[in-house]
Amino acid sequence: MKFLVIEQDLRVWGTSQGIISRSFLAKLRTAYPESIIDVVYLKRDASEDRLDLLPVDSIETHVLDIKTPFFTKWFNKIYWRLFHVSLARNHVHKVYRSYIAKVDYHHYDHIFIRSAGIHHETILGCKDLPILKKAIVNFHDPYPLFWYPGSHISLTNLELFQLKEMFEVVSQSKSCMSSASLMSEDLQTLYGCRKKFYHLPHQYDASVFDLTDVSTVLKKNKKILISYHGAIQFGRDVDILLEAYKELVVTNVLYRENTEFVLRLKGGDIPKLTTRYAAISNIIILNMTSFSNSCHEQMVEADINIILENGPLYCNVLVGKAPFLAATKKPILSISPERSEMRRLITDSQYIASCNDIEEIKQKLENLLICRMSSQEPVCLFGDYFSDENFKIMLDKVLFES
Repeated sequence: MKFLVIEQDLRVWGTSQGIISRSFLAKLRTAYPESIIDVVYLKRDASEDRLDLLPVDSIETHVLDIKTPFFTKWFNKIYWRLFHVSLARNHVHKVYRSYIAKVDYHHYDHIFIRSAGIHHETILGCKDLPILKKAIVNFHDPYPLFWYPGSHISLTNLELFQLKEMFEVVSQSKSCMSSASLMSEDLQTLYGCRKKFYHLPHQYDASVFDLTDVSTVLKKNKKILISYHGAIQFGRDVDILLEAYKELVVTNVLYRENTEFVLRLKGGDIPKLTTRYAAISNIIILNMTSFSNSCHEQMVEADINIILENGPLYCNVLVGKAPFLAATKKPILSISPERSEMRRLITDSQYIASCNDIEEIKQKLENLLICRMSSQEPVCLFGDYFSDENFKIMLDKVLFES
């Protein structure tokens, strides 16, 4: 078989999407080792992405100039208020469309168009192009932003027109999929189409990364290290988690002397958090580091890893770090809303706590600390959900049922 994959992010670190997309290509090769896999990589900035590590037959890379012309930017200030259409946004989509329109796609059996981030430029850039009729469109996140869990965006006429535009793309495509079962269900309802939204979960494959750099790794100083690496956005509440841990170390000398909580964060008010917990030496708040160093800290140094889902009411996206953390075989505590993808995947209640209940978080965290102090046994929270075998089963549904 011949696969064409149009990608927007193959970076080795900085965003979860790069890690996910690189791993998708590796898993696609594992599922179909004799296939031809060609990639068209449309990126916004020049970057060193170690494309040589990807197990594909060819990669055609383009760095796009998406800077909006001055007149378009100026006229857009009036235009979008009158007509609910953003000329600046349309300009970006036209740039992507100009590259995608030149792709010779006819001789491929399957075509994947994969989004990155919250703006879905690659998908919207395909609108009205004939390639869409053969394409499997992958939603990394819900669209438009108003429907993103934890978003504070208001529902405006501009958002509604964007919804209408994406509806046309969905209607023109061969099929659609997302990384989460909840998101696929929600998007199928949102776009009101008779076309089924499939789901294919994120993957992690270490073979497409150079993990030799451990120069900035923070070695653990106590018996048990709790670790969280990620962004503070879209309702991910790190405060309630830190307050729960603070109560444990303040009231119990066992946890104060034997545990530490290291957080590598981006987004949010990190200086404010650092100041608030400066008196608690067990809490260490740092900036993000490279994926190689981050990977080592969570896989080797950490004893318990943390997942923060979007909130506070629901989370229909699969957090990008889930397949990686599954591969560490370390205990995970997922801080989750009542309706969430993690609650569908983690069936053992000791590994999941409500994002609104500090007492439950404290209790679940304490239980994991006690268990980890006495046992370092591997933990398989997700069963075979992220296995190669399950990936091929779910991939084949997308390829051959649609």
